[in-house]
Amino acid sequence: MASLETAAEHERILRELESTDSNCIGPTLRSVYDGLEHGHFMDKLEARIRNHDREIEKMCNFHYQGFVDSITELLKVRAEAQKLKNRVIDTNTRLQNDGKELISVVEELKKCRLQQRNIASTIDKLTLCLPVLEMYSRLQEQMKTKRHYPALKTLEQVEHHYLPHVSQYRFCKIMSDNIPRLRMEIKDVSMSDLKDFLESIRKHSDKIGETAMKQAQQLRTMDTALSHQQRAGSRRAKKETAPVTELESDNTSPMSEKDSGILDVEDEEEEEEVLAAQDLVDFSPVYRCLHIYTVQGARNIFENYYRKQRRKQARLVLQPHSNMHETLQGYRKYFHQIVGFFVVEDHILHTTRGLVNKAYVDELWDMALSKTIAALRTHSSFSTDPTLILDLKHLIVLFADTLQGYGFPVNQLFDLLLEIRDQYNEILLKQWALVFREILEHDNYSPIPIADEAGYRQILGQFPFQDAELEKLPFPKKFPFSEFVPKVYCQLKEFIYACLKFSEDLHLSSTEIDDMIRKSTNLLLTRTLSNCLQNEIKRKNVGLTELVQIIINTTHLEQSCRYLEEFITNITNVPPDTVNATKLYGTSTFKDARHAAEEEIYTNLNQKIDQFLQLASYDWMAARANGEPSDYLSDLIAFLRSTFTVFTHLPGMVYEHATMPGKVAQTACMSACKHLSTSLQQMLLQSDIKQISLGALQQFNIDVTECENFARAGPVPGFQGDTLLLAFINLRQLLDLFIQWDWSTYLADFGRPNCRYLRVNPHIALAVLEKISKAMKDSSRKNAVFAQFRRNERDKQKLIETVAKQLRTLINSQQT
Repeated sequence: MASLETAAEHERILRELESTDSNCIGPTLRSVYDGLEHGHFMDKLEARIRNHDREIEKMCNFHYQGFVDSITELLKVRAEAQKLKNRVIDTNTRLQNDGKELISVVEELKKCRLQQRNIASTIDKLTLCLPVLEMYSRLQEQMKTKRHYPALKTLEQVEHHYLPHVSQYRFCKIMSDNIPRLRMEIKDVSMSDLKDFLESIRKHSDKIGETAMKQAQQLRTMDTALSHQQRAGSRRAKKETAPVTELESDNTSPMSEKDSGILDVEDEEEEEEVLAAQDLVDFSPVYRCLHIYTVQGARNIFENYYRKQRRKQARLVLQPHSNMHETLQGYRKYFHQIVGFFVVEDHILHTTRGLVNKAYVDELWDMALSKTIAALRTHSSFSTDPTLILDLKHLIVLFADTLQGYGFPVNQLFDLLLEIRDQYNEILLKQWALVFREILEHDNYSPIPIADEAGYRQILGQFPFQDAELEKLPFPKKFPFSEFVPKVYCQLKEFIYACLKFSEDLHLSSTEIDDMIRKSTNLLLTRTLSNCLQNEIKRKNVGLTELVQIIINTTHLEQSCRYLEEFITNITNVPPDTVNATKLYGTSTFKDARHAAEEEIYTNLNQKIDQFLQLASYDWMAARANGEPSDYLSDLIAFLRSTFTVFTHLPGMVYEHATMPGKVAQTACMSACKHLSTSLQQMLLQSDIKQISLGALQQFNIDVTECENFARAGPVPGFQGDTLLLAFINLRQLLDLFIQWDWSTYLADFGRPNCRYLRVNPHIALAVLEKISKAMKDSSRKNAVFAQFRRNERDKQKLIETVAKQLRTLINSQQT
């Protein structure tokens, strides 16, 4: 069985060897050598080879004749083939010889084609590289010419559009490495330009502000002119309309841009001034730097830097000079800088997207407004020149209108102007105090003489005075008042004009202006003019005639207050009967001055009386009277008569509200008589007078009688009966008591309402009695006085002691 299987396996291997490709024989043979019967297989293989050799031999024997024939044919063909070969070799030789030139041409063509391919490839590469190089060259040129904004654009194009297409080249790598450096260089240079810009606008902000304020002034001037034209046309259209006064305030609205443009076209000569203030500034450094930082992703850094620097500049701009208050130019430069600063910020706000925002600008403006108001409040307080204050007011209004035109709120500035208005009024009050003082000091306190009609009308043009009787009198004639009346009245109107000047352009209503003028005028009347009048009345060496003339003058000024009311009403167009309208207090001012003058008249008369009484030289131990009044008293009575005669004959004394020569003259006369009576009585009671004789008392009685004769003669008309004599009633009853020695009646009727000596005070009576008693005792010792009473001397001394004792009893009873 094993040999059969081996034989079958060998047979199969042989079939595989016969039918398999020679490349696959190896595995087949390996299976033979792996077995143990490879010797037997070799025998089988040899047998198969011999078998195939026999078959080949049989086949060759079968085809041998054809083979021989073929060989014979081949031999024949060989000769022809040799000929063909020779001919081919010959043809090839000729072809080779002939093709050498063609080969050289083909080689040249090949080289040309290679060059063409290289050139085309080079052109393609250069087409990609040249734009990069050109853009880079442009970038270098822009950097050299400091055109950093286009340089940044070029850099962005090179980096994002050109270099990615040629990144395989080495020069592109160099360019790529240089891009961050170039970008940083552009950033630094743009920041340097921005710093130069900030420094430039800091230096030239006053010029920018000046231009802006000039433009605001031009707009306001043109607006005012247009308003005047409109009002003139309205007056022409309405012929029956009352004319508007020149001092009518103009509360005009800001001019529209359309109207401004029309006027600008007509006024070609001022075309340069029409340019906006921001046109004076080249803002391109800001825009470039903003764009550069935005592109580079550092916009926040730029915004913070810009705002920080501008805040620092704002603090510098808002710091006023120490001597700013000395001249208007100092204020003007301060305002120009502030306006220039905010004109720039407003332009930046509206031309950039978020570099500065509304909140930032409002914050800066709030800070600027508070610091500006504080600076103005401080520096304006040093000013004492009303003209400078008025010019400052116009400047502040222009400053406020300019900034309001750029959208900044300025209400606080107008509130400040109201404060400055109060200061301005105070300065005016001080200035007018000097004016009034000078007028009062240089006035002659005499009625104004008028020689002709022209002079008469001139005074009436200065002071509203109406008197039908004075109109009828022929020239020359006199006004009842002195020159200070029309001068003071004109100065009151000038003060009102000055107050009105400050109220213009403050955007106040007519009612507010009217209230302000009336309050200021009240201060002028009740404080300034009143103090000047009081000082003039109280000054030394002022005469009675001057005091009377002051009374007359103040009376007429009091009457003129209603004309001042009408004057203010015509200016402000606010009726005086408006609700809550302020009234003028001139009436009380002039009444107070008149009362002070009256009191001064009384005081001066009393002082004159005291001066005459100081000349009295009584001999208090005289034995008998001289029989005539004392010289000092005669002079005093003559002075009083002449004084009251002058009072009575002064012009302008009888008017509706005049008090001279009525109550003032009567009161002055009564006051003088009372003071004289009191002084004479005090003369008897002087402590240094220890003794009084009856002769001295009789001389004293003669002087008192002279005073009573003066009072009885009626030096001033208007007293009823013996009213003036009542001033001496106390002294008269005292003298009658001692001269008539009527002590029994006095003591018996004391305390009764209808007693004869009702006005004799027991204290005074006792004091005079004691002096008379001492005089009698002294004369008794010397036997020189009262000789006619020697026989009953002891009885009189006892009587005097008895009366004195009873008087003391009366005094004690009154005290209890």
